[in-house]
Amino acid sequence: MEKESIHDYEKPSVTADIVIFTIEKEKLKVLLVKRDLNPYKGKWALPGGFVRINESLDDAAKRELEEETGVKDVYLEQLYSFGEPKRDPRGRVITVSYMALVNSEKIALRASSDVSEAKWFNFSKEMNLAFDHDKILNYAFQRLKWKFEYTTVAFSLLPKNFTISQVQKIYEVVFNKKFDKRNFNKKIISLNIFKEEGVNKNVSYRPPMMYSLKKNIGDIVSII
Repeated sequence: MEKESIHDYEKPSVTADIVIFTIEKEKLKVLLVKRDLNPYKGKWALPGGFVRINESLDDAAKRELEEETGVKDVYLEQLYSFGEPKRDPRGRVITVSYMALVNSEKIALRASSDVSEAKWFNFSKEMNLAFDHDKILNYAFQRLKWKFEYTTVAFSLLPKNFTISQVQKIYEVVFNKKFDKRNFNKKIISLNIFKEEGVNKNVSYRPPMMYSLKKNIGDIVSII
C-alpha cells in the first residue's frame, strides 16, 4: 500500500481575523475596517488577512492588526477556528480568530494596507459585516462575557485606582443590564482581590473609597 502524501490533498488558505473590544462613553464598541479590495469592497469587516507561509498564526494576527488599524502591542487571545467550505467567495479559506479587550484612549487608529478606514462601532449582534464576521463577532462577545464572569479582564479598562461604581458600570455595559448596587458591592468586595487606597477627596459629594487590584490574585475569580 502506498503511503499517504500531503500532495494528495488540496491546500486551503488560512487567515487570521481579530475582534478588538473596548468601552467608550458607557458603550461596548468593536474595531472594524472598511475593505478597499474585492470581495466585499466598501463593506465593514473585522481586521485580518492571510497567513504567510513562513509565519505563525499569532504573528500573522499581530501583523494584520497593525497593518490595517495601527493597533499593536496588545495581548491577543486565540478564540476559535471557522472553516465552513463556502465562507469566503475567493475559495477554501479557514480562519483562526483572535480577540482582545483594550483601552481605546491609549490607541491611535491608522488605516493602511488593503483597508480605507478603521473605526470604533457600537457593538450589535447584527452588524451586516463582510464574510461570516458577524458570526465570529458574536462568538467573541460570548467569550468576552464569560471572561467578565470568571476573570479580572474588566480591570484592564480601569485606572490604577478606581471605585466600585466604576467597576459596576463596566459590567453593566457588557451585560446590558443593571445590577443592584448593594449586592454588587457586597459580592465584589467579598472576592478579596482589592486593596483600599483611601477616599477620593476630589468630589463635592460623599467621597467614595478608592481601590486598586491586589497583586498575584490569579487568573480565575468568580466575579458575578
